[in-house]
Amino acid sequence: MAREFNTVGVVGLGTMGAGIAEVLARTGLTVKVVDIDDAGLARGLGHLQHSTERAVARGKLDAAAKAELLGRISTSTSIADLADCDLVIEAIPEHVELKSRLFAEIDKILGPDAILASNTSSLSITEIGVHTGRPGKVVGLHFFNPTQVLKLVEVVRTVVTEPDVITDVVAFVERLGKSPVVIGDRAGFIANALLFPYLNHAVKMLEARYATREDLDAAMRYGCGYPMGPLALLDLIGLDTAYEILDTMYHQSRNRLHAPAPLLKQMITAGLLGRKTGRGFYTYDGPDSPNVVADTQTPVSSEEGVQARDVQRVGVIGTGTMATGIVEVFAKRGYDVVLRARSLEKAEGALAKVRKSLDRAVSKGKLSEADRDATLARISPAVEFVELADCDLVVEAVAEELAIKKEVFAALDEVCKPGAVLATTTSSLPVIECAAATSRPGDVVGLHFFNPAQVMKLVEIVETISTGADVVATARKICLDLGKVPVHCGDVAGFIVNALLFPYLNDAVKMLEAHYAEADDIDNAMKVGCGLPMGPFELLDVVGLDVSLAIERTLYLEFREPGFSPAPLLEHLVTAGRLGRKTGKGFRDYS
Repeated sequence: MAREFNTVGVVGLGTMGAGIAEVLARTGLTVKVVDIDDAGLARGLGHLQHSTERAVARGKLDAAAKAELLGRISTSTSIADLADCDLVIEAIPEHVELKSRLFAEIDKILGPDAILASNTSSLSITEIGVHTGRPGKVVGLHFFNPTQVLKLVEVVRTVVTEPDVITDVVAFVERLGKSPVVIGDRAGFIANALLFPYLNHAVKMLEARYATREDLDAAMRYGCGYPMGPLALLDLIGLDTAYEILDTMYHQSRNRLHAPAPLLKQMITAGLLGRKTGRGFYTYDGPDSPNVVADTQTPVSSEEGVQARDVQRVGVIGTGTMATGIVEVFAKRGYDVVLRARSLEKAEGALAKVRKSLDRAVSKGKLSEADRDATLARISPAVEFVELADCDLVVEAVAEELAIKKEVFAALDEVCKPGAVLATTTSSLPVIECAAATSRPGDVVGLHFFNPAQVMKLVEIVETISTGADVVATARKICLDLGKVPVHCGDVAGFIVNALLFPYLNDAVKMLEAHYAEADDIDNAMKVGCGLPMGPFELLDVVGLDVSLAIERTLYLEFREPGFSPAPLLEHLVTAGRLGRKTGKGFRDYS
């Protein structure tokens, strides 16, 4: 039976320490808080006051409960006052020397059965624990920010942590109403080991001026449903904290993907640490404020003074899910649409899919019958390419095979009128290859819609070195007219979303492959700890393991980055025919 902790110490009353202290006190525990000086304690108590006042304002706590909660917390500037604690949680800055020194000091004043825990998000628990006389009673307890809200706690065991200690700590975490995940002592643990290379990659994209900060963040919010974009998240975490975590991970892994982007160091040196200083990747209206204000980096319209082409009639080539979704989106917005298929039977089948989708919208009360009928009336099935001759815009949405796409663009070049915009909705293939198959590369652009096109707001506008400025302006105008969120990027494999998403998914597979954690724990860590809508293995099974592998191979061939090489486990699952939900078996089995 797990032991109960009644008196718990917290060292460090910054944002994390204050949050942990509040969670402990809410559970009815006696909490003893220690900070380096009175000023630190005052700041921390300010955090606690603000947080509990917000809880009262939202009706989650009444005034009496707030007073009772704060009454359970005592403060001190002396660690000697922690002597009678059953458990002490350290939440001081991320420096291994500082933490090691602190643990050595606390070890001397605690009772022999007391447990020492570090809230580090990436440092070695083993390295900290060896500075005590009780390394078997040292664990990691990595809470996530904001601690009062996020449920995940990573419980980190070292090779010498006593099994009973893990049992006791897991029961304690559950008593707090949190979800514990037990893992080994590896830099970054689960969540940060997957999150921070992704954040670092986004910084490198910005550094290379591949896309603006706004477009990078919008791409991940609207394309993946993430609660925050990577650069806004880095500002929230703190650039100095992010740098320390990446640097720690790099020194343990020697993986170049963990080496902090040089831009991070430059910004830290300049004092641009994120929200806490009022400036980071974005500028805020004051320190610790979430309100972004315009600055010199705020983009102005690059299309200003560029005349967009007139688009009334649109052609869509293909009969798959993406093609029919795009047809529906254009037709609902009042465009005349020519749906071109390889046979009249396939075209009619695609039209039936659109009709079924519209009927579903009618049954849900999202569309009137009259609007459904008007939408369908705007769609004309076609078989011959020449039937696209009078289209102002043609969107290709055929299979993700470059040879097939090039054939389509060569055929379009023959029949489309001068000035027609030719677009591909490829998710990762080079748009310039499609453009080169025509005699009019300046008219070719990438318009990467996301599936399902009827629902997903994001469209990546992919500009090649040949794309005309008026074509880019036309693509943006169309996206806005369709009610979409356009983001601009260069013609590099994966564009924005896939270039950031799939290395992260690949890292998750490698983590599973190394038996570091189970798929359920990894998914839970990313959903609960990072607020993502789906865990990596859930998402891989939905996307399709074969599709995911093809994208990862494309990224690897483009960048030649060793860290991008597809995980062997993913290749084996695809070879075995376990492709995800569509085959009933992937990383999980589906009934």
